[in-house]
Amino acid sequence: MKKLFIFFRLFPLLLLSGKITNGQKKYIFERPEMGSPFTITLYAADSAAAAGAATAAFRVADTLNGLLSDYIDSSEINRLSATSGQGRFVPVSPPLFDILWRSLEAARLSGGRYDITIGPIVRLWRTARKTRVFPNKDSLAAALQKTGYRYVHLDMLFHSVWLERPGMKLDVGGLGKGFVAQAALDLLKDAGFPSAMVNAGGKIVLGQSPPDRQGWVIGINAPGEKEAIMPNLLLLRHMAVATSGDIYQYVEFNGKRYSHIVDPRTGIGLTRTRNVTAIAADGATADWLATACSILPLRKSLRLIRNFPGGALFITENRNGKIIQKSSVNFRKYQINRADSLQPE
Repeated sequence: MKKLFIFFRLFPLLLLSGKITNGQKKYIFERPEMGSPFTITLYAADSAAAAGAATAAFRVADTLNGLLSDYIDSSEINRLSATSGQGRFVPVSPPLFDILWRSLEAARLSGGRYDITIGPIVRLWRTARKTRVFPNKDSLAAALQKTGYRYVHLDMLFHSVWLERPGMKLDVGGLGKGFVAQAALDLLKDAGFPSAMVNAGGKIVLGQSPPDRQGWVIGINAPGEKEAIMPNLLLLRHMAVATSGDIYQYVEFNGKRYSHIVDPRTGIGLTRTRNVTAIAADGATADWLATACSILPLRKSLRLIRNFPGGALFITENRNGKIIQKSSVNFRKYQINRADSLQPE
């Protein structure tokens, strides 16, 4: 059986594959969301139905971004952060409560390597990347005093949140794009388009296989490369995959490279060069696993993934010019050879 090979590049708003399979045609839609290209690929019987479904999925992404973005002053998450230190529970919307619950579970499982309260530190590093000035020790110490996932309290009965420490700033970067991509894919499934894929800036969620295919074929960037794809590819369906690394976002101070991924325990951007690809059952989980396992030691990362049925990790790390590759045992079951995936349709 033939397979479908997808390279992720920038597409126009609507691109037709030009081939009908089992009465369905492939449609690709793209527009910017959450600071990245947001691409929807789906199979449908006609263009009007495809466009309507994609429009509804983009609307979901817009709505969630309006709730969860720390870049939007009026977002619900920023309004919640403004109540920190007031000693009270604040009711929040179901999507925000859901992502906060997932974030605290991620923090617990990762030993705090993923921490939604890292907002004050993230803001310091955003400024550092713009100004090229390294955050000073006093600023980092002050920011760290405003963090700590254990100071976020959830009331499960009334869907409300208490941020205990003054000055806390919540930041769902590290799982937000995966969360939004999954919500968009779920809408497409409910609307009758099960063969769909959503790519939110490299956080990819996959539905049912395309018609007459075994799955969606996904390429992984070679270590340290923006364009080159590794020889072995992934064949996935009803799963999510996310890759985290510093290929695009980093800053250099005194010849030392600091990643945009910050260790919540120290407040310092990572200095090692590591790429992590995580596979999980949903977009939010794959997203935060890729982030947390960028910080965790290799052995702890490989132990962590055992908590997730069907989950898998592939980690590459540059150690003094030598590329180290580690993968979980079940990662191999998702791999296929590039030559096998490029059979003509």
